[in-house]
Amino acid sequence: MRHPGASLRRTPCLALIAATAWLGAPLAIPQEPSAGGEPSRVVGPPRGSALAGEALTARAEEVAGLLRCPVCQGLSVADSPATMAVNMKAQVKDLLARGYDQEQILVYFEHSYGEFVRLEPPLRGVNWLVWLGPVMALAAGAAVVAWTLRSRRRAAEEPLAPLPGPDTLPDDPKLARHVRRVRELAYGWPHGRPPESSS
Repeated sequence: MRHPGASLRRTPCLALIAATAWLGAPLAIPQEPSAGGEPSRVVGPPRGSALAGEALTARAEEVAGLLRCPVCQGLSVADSPATMAVNMKAQVKDLLARGYDQEQILVYFEHSYGEFVRLEPPLRGVNWLVWLGPVMALAAGAAVVAWTLRSRRRAAEEPLAPLPGPDTLPDDPKLARHVRRVRELAYGWPHGRPPESSS
């Protein structure tokens, strides 16, 4: 016989798993651009000249090389064999044939996929940190290394204090008394002084 509370304990777990699966499913599948079909509503009328033939193919390759494949994410749209990348490349070619320029095409895809779709994000907002962060980290690291080397060089140039002799006592009278007592117990020196210095 099952315990009556067992099904109550399982219900929140099942609900949590179902909610996670329901919320996570749309995030896992990349979506095709949802700009409403007409690019002019997103980026305005074409600003470039319409291309055709070999010039169109070469330019489509260049522009597709600036877009990140949403499926592969490590490849550009020009290099990716994914179906979505092939569709995006065909859309780039179509937009170039209609007279849209490179920036308009990049903005169009950025509108659909977000700034992540650009392989080289523009220098604006938080992207400044992405571009300048590594340079700033290198400069900070170089400053720390230079400071460490300089402080070590200064420490090496300073003369070392002479080592105290066996009969040297600390300046503090209370501590000196204890040192003499330890010497008396350890070495058998009367009053903690070496025999030759006690004369």
